[in-house]
Amino acid sequence: MTIRRCVVLSLMFAVIAAPVMADRLKDLARIKGVRNNQLVGYGLVVGLDGTGDKAPFTNQTFRNMMNQFGITLPDGVNPNLANVAAVTVSANLPPFAKAGQEIDITVSSIGNSDSLRGGTLLMAPLKGADGNVYAMAQGSLVVGGFGAEGLDGSRITVNVPSVGRIPNGATIEREIASPFTRGDTITFHLMRPDFTTARRVVEVVNEHLGPDMAYAHDATSVSVRAPRDPSQRVSFLSILENLEVDPAEDAAKVVINSRTGTIVVGQNVKVSPAAVTHGNLTVTIQENPEVQQPNPFASGATVIEQDTQIAITEDPARMFKFGPAVTLNEIVQAVNQVGAAPGDVMAVLEALKQAGALRAELIVI
Repeated sequence: MTIRRCVVLSLMFAVIAAPVMADRLKDLARIKGVRNNQLVGYGLVVGLDGTGDKAPFTNQTFRNMMNQFGITLPDGVNPNLANVAAVTVSANLPPFAKAGQEIDITVSSIGNSDSLRGGTLLMAPLKGADGNVYAMAQGSLVVGGFGAEGLDGSRITVNVPSVGRIPNGATIEREIASPFTRGDTITFHLMRPDFTTARRVVEVVNEHLGPDMAYAHDATSVSVRAPRDPSQRVSFLSILENLEVDPAEDAAKVVINSRTGTIVVGQNVKVSPAAVTHGNLTVTIQENPEVQQPNPFASGATVIEQDTQIAITEDPARMFKFGPAVTLNEIVQAVNQVGAAPGDVMAVLEALKQAGALRAELIVI
């Protein structure tokens, strides 16, 4: 046996022996207290090419802004702001964000502005849920959509021109205190709560860091004892989040999207012995209008006589059988043999669930 062949075989056995389903802890869970915070604000976009809005609150906001600059508009004067639009500004404040850092923002029209393309957002404060200002936003918009309109009223629109983004458009002014350095433990929240996965996380952490280092509260939360010193805690967490854990298999589920006809069958779905028959009924309506002419030299008018033909065709209902402990591949093969449409498959799955033959949770979205 050559050296090259030995190396290839060694790699093959290594791939086979390696855990296939292992995921890093950072991909399975989130750290308690380390989260984004939503910010929202209100402002004006100026410099539009005649695509501003005519909302009354836009004029009111414009008057208030002019007053702050020492300019007072006479009462009853309508400024006709064709190039100004009122907008909402939204952003996500990431965890551990510091004052002076910049974040991306999304600007959306709240009036009847047709497009924000080419506009500039004036300084707008962004507030959190507690009412405090955490960032200030300003800058030129990047709008991916555009539209065109003809004199006859026809128009075409690509994407959404009334929404834009400003990369690094907001500067953080206030920091949010993080509970990351508080307490003697770090708590992980599983993104998919499962008792088996929580137990396996505890076992992996205790195996690598020592006994009784981790313990589970429930199917979602797992706490790990951690040092109080921030620098040591960062290094400790770097080790934790890269530990590989084999997550538990999900419960048997069948998900049906009734709007698109999409059906997703999970791996652990099984069907008890059952016989199913399902037929299709097709109704065809055909209109054949006929023109009836009056006799020559006779008084009368030409009329159109409707001739409607209705035909009903029922496809032969084929019966197929599900055996005991049917696997996912066998379910797919049985459905393909019948040639059922997605709507028919939905009806079959719902009937199997009602009959108690479908061993899975049926979810309709």
